[in-house]
Amino acid sequence: MATWQDLEAELVSRLADASPDERVVFAVGVAERLMRAQEALPADEQAEYALGLRPLLNALWEAALGNSMAFGEIKHGVGEYLLSEYCHNDGQDGPGDADEPAAAAVLYAAVAYLFGTGDLTSVVSSRAVEAVDERLNTGDSYADDPDEVLTAELHRQLHDLALISRHSASLRHASLGLDIETSARLHRVLRIPLSSIEADA
Repeated sequence: MATWQDLEAELVSRLADASPDERVVFAVGVAERLMRAQEALPADEQAEYALGLRPLLNALWEAALGNSMAFGEIKHGVGEYLLSEYCHNDGQDGPGDADEPAAAAVLYAAVAYLFGTGDLTSVVSSRAVEAVDERLNTGDSYADDPDEVLTAELHRQLHDLALISRHSASLRHASLGLDIETSARLHRVLRIPLSSIEADA
């Protein structure tokens, strides 16, 4: 049986083979699941900065699935972060709001979209794995075997990447813009399942 480390290595390899447009959709899907987990928390546990990135995440979905008009909103969203107090080099002495898993995933996905940086897609994947590990270490575990939970997250990511790859032909030029019908179809066949907390069989 493959360990979670084996699955992580397999995922990194598959991401390297994926097209830039496929990697962006993958990163946005992972960020969406992290955001939904954040939004599902009790109000007094929610991270305000992360929740404030929901419009940026929605714009990323639009762009990733063929609406090139969303580029401007994404550019401004990243620019606001870069000019804010949350972008700093003070380590643990500075505000850590942007390092919360959902916030970090959205920001990394946005930069990956703007600059086609494949390495950042792997970082988004890692943030989801780290988020699972953090939940386990805070006592909010939902499995007797921590490795099993990490393995489940990576299986989910591999499942999502396989789903995305089945639509690689349609996604090939998504960053340049797709026709309305193709974009609407991709929202149905990709955004809905990738946003689900539970992976489809």
